Amino acid sequence: MNCELKKTALVLEGGAMRGMYTAAVLDVLMDEGIKVDAIYATSAGVLFGVNYISGQRGRAIRYNKRFSRDKRYMGIHSLITSGNVINKDFAFYEVPFTLDVFDQEAYSRSDTKMIATVTNVHTGGVEYIEVKNVLEQMEVLRAASAMPFVSQMVELDGQLYLDGGLADSIPLKKCQEDGYERIIVVETRPAGYRKSKPNPLFAKLFYSKYPNLVETTNNRYIGYNAILQEIDELDAKGEIVLVRPTKELNLGRIESDPNRLQEMYDLGISDAKALLPRIKKFLLL
Repeated sequence: MNCELKKTALVLEGGAMRGMYTAAVLDVLMDEGIKVDAIYATSAGVLFGVNYISGQRGRAIRYNKRFSRDKRYMGIHSLITSGNVINKDFAFYEVPFTLDVFDQEAYSRSDTKMIATVTNVHTGGVEYIEVKNVLEQMEVLRAASAMPFVSQMVELDGQLYLDGGLADSIPLKKCQEDGYERIIVVETRPAGYRKSKPNPLFAKLFYSKYPNLVETTNNRYIGYNAILQEIDELDAKGEIVLVRPTKELNLGRIESDPNRLQEMYDLGISDAKALLPRIKKFLLL
């Protein structure tokens, strides 16, 4: 069934390797021929969402399982040697350019827009960047997914950025402001999850030169919990469709066990298939 409707969008949460859930949901949508006009995404939602636009079903789970235990890809070795827990050169350049090639030609042919969130470390505010060419804008993808405390800041046009999830964890409001009416939200936490207040000293010690970033980081839980509540309410009223894990798998943000990644992916497949009747009905309204 092909649902190519105007003003239709996906909003994708991040969550590092919990994003295998998102990748699975997107693969189910691809299997069903369900297309949207835009994707608004944060962090891992950007990294895996671009595969939906390029039509590369299974790519995210494939390369993540293949390289999850490779010290060149991610982990403590990369953090110590490069300053990034996700290795810049290997994960963002060698993999998509050589080892599991991203299909930029197919991406360019698609009518679906990708809007990535990034956090400006000087202002502490969110910025939204349209990704028109993944391979040419790889630094945008890096900035969008540069997890705080375990990643170096990424420079774009003379400004420094970190993970967009700090300033806008689930960019639903921006999607709505831009006029999208039929919205599917994909979260990576199960029902009832709420973020706890962090120790305010941690961000202050780490980012003392960036007071606005410190404030954003310490207050992130407030905005995050508020948008989760709003999404729950909109889903209950049928104004959006929410897809989220039906159980807690306690997957590590930097999960290296390929079997655990597959488990998260399989849950996403199962949950998305269960919601397909509702998704199709919603998109045809």
